[in-house]
Amino acid sequence: MRGVPSSRTDLLRWQFDLVWSLFAFHLERLEPADFLWEPGELCWTMRRHGDEIWVADWADTEPDPIPVPTIGWLTWHIGWWWSVAIDHARHRPPRERTEISWPGPGAPTVEWLRGLRADWLEILDGLDDAALDAGSAYPWPADAGLTVAHQVSWVDAELMKNVAEIGQLRMVRAARG
Repeated sequence: MRGVPSSRTDLLRWQFDLVWSLFAFHLERLEPADFLWEPGELCWTMRRHGDEIWVADWADTEPDPIPVPTIGWLTWHIGWWWSVAIDHARHRPPRERTEISWPGPGAPTVEWLRGLRADWLEILDGLDDAALDAGSAYPWPADAGLTVAHQVSWVDAELMKNVAEIGQLRMVRAARG
């Protein structure tokens, strides 16, 4: 029987690896057509502007009812919030939502997400208890009193939620033939 990891960093890394293994299962099975498949009439997706730019559907106030996101939109969303989390963790100016480019359906997006994972692993592998206890102002306000450990836990939770959404959409599309 395996015991609890010896440090908070090891436990957070174990949790991230678990979440990523769930994502890898779906990433390996995604087809390019899965990314822009719309499961219903009210969807948020990625729209082509010009020859190379993809733009995410967006509203500054969440609509009611909430649109169902496509896999493409969800992968852009992951790339957006994860890129900004990486910016914060590396003490760089965080990019704006509109500065995060989605590579497009299929392999380019899968490779982009794998690259973000590699960047995040570098960050995780450089954390110790003191770094985990440092203040963090993302994704919450700077005065919230939360730490890098909270941010790392949030990344795991947000990724797990998005992975479940992507997996469900992929399976529903496959079941419909």
